[in-house]
Amino acid sequence: MTTTTGQRLDIAKLAPEVYKAMIALDAAARKGLEPTLVELVLTRASQLNHCAWCLDMHTRDARKVGVTEQKLYLLNAWEEARGMYSDRERAALALTEAVTVLTDGFVPDEVYSEAAGEFSEEELAQLISVIFTINAWNRIAVTTRKAPPVRD
Repeated sequence: MTTTTGQRLDIAKLAPEVYKAMIALDAAARKGLEPTLVELVLTRASQLNHCAWCLDMHTRDARKVGVTEQKLYLLNAWEEARGMYSDRERAALALTEAVTVLTDGFVPDEVYSEAAGEFSEEELAQLISVIFTINAWNRIAVTTRKAPPVRD
């Protein structure tokens, strides 16, 4: 049933155990990674998945943890923005794209190796967890048509 706001349904209310598990998964996935890196990954995956709700939330959260406006504005073209993103951020963004856009095939060995060169095994496990968690959140929000609030 569509509500007056256009949202189809509210997962938090209708599947509270699933929602609570997602919240716990999200918190666990972020552990050990820099908040700025996490927010860049969350924002980039949300761009790829066309998730307005998550883009609104994560661009605001990114600013709060210190991601610059310039990095946010150029995120959609991060590969061309040489010098803007660290090698570690670039490796995380490449892995984010490969994991998010699986229709292009499997995650390429080159992309995985690049990330493995920038992150410890524990960090890489956490990064992969952040990526699959945001993809799940994006799919929830897009499927239920959760829209961000209009702000002036």
